[in-house]
Amino acid sequence: MTSPIPPGTGSADAPAPYAVPRDVPLWSIFLTFLFIGAISFGGGVVAYLRSSLVLQKRWLDEEHFLSALGIAQALPGLNATNMSIIVGDRLRGVAGAIVAFAGMTLPGGTMVLVLGVLYAANAHNPYVNAALVGVGAAAVGMLSAVTLQIGRRQLGEIVNVTIIVVTVLMVSFLHISLVWVLLTVGPVAVFLFRPKKGDAPVERGPGGVS
Repeated sequence: MTSPIPPGTGSADAPAPYAVPRDVPLWSIFLTFLFIGAISFGGGVVAYLRSSLVLQKRWLDEEHFLSALGIAQALPGLNATNMSIIVGDRLRGVAGAIVAFAGMTLPGGTMVLVLGVLYAANAHNPYVNAALVGVGAAAVGMLSAVTLQIGRRQLGEIVNVTIIVVTVLMVSFLHISLVWVLLTVGPVAVFLFRPKKGDAPVERGPGGVS
C-alpha cells in the first residue's frame, strides 16, 4: 500500500519552483555581461541576454526574464544596461549591479569610441556603409527571433494580444511618444493584471527578492 504524500510537499516529479541563485561569484557576473556586451549588436542584445541568462546560466527563468525585460524597457536608458543592473542586483545586490553594469558597458563603450574615430575618417567609404547595413539587418533578425521565442507566452489570451496591438498601433502607426503610451496603456495593463482574491501569494527570497 502506497503511503500518502504529506500535504504541501507536492509530487516528486513536479518541477522545482524557481529560486534566485545566491552563490554566483561577482567575477562570473562581470565576465558574463562582458561577453554579452562584446558580441551583441543593436536590438539583438535581447537574444544574447536570454540565451546567456536563461538557457545557459539559468540565473533566471522565462517568467523572471520577461519581468526584468519589461521593467528595463519601461525605464529610461538602454534596455541592455537596465537589464544588467536589474539582474546583477537580483543575484548579488548592489555589488552585483555594479559589476554587471561595468561588464555590459565596457566593451560597447570602448568599441564605440574606436569605431567612431574610424567611421569619421571613412564615412564615405561604400564598403563601410554596406557593412553597417548588414549589421543592422542581422540585429533586426535576432530581435525578431527572440521576440517570437519569448512573445509566445504573451499570446495566449485575447487581453494580451489586445494590449500588444494597441501599443504597436500607437507607437508605430500613430507615432505617439513612448512616454504617453506608457502613461496610458501601462495603468490599464496594471489594472487588468492586478492580483485578485484567491491568487497564490508570490514567494520571495531573502531580502524581499522574488
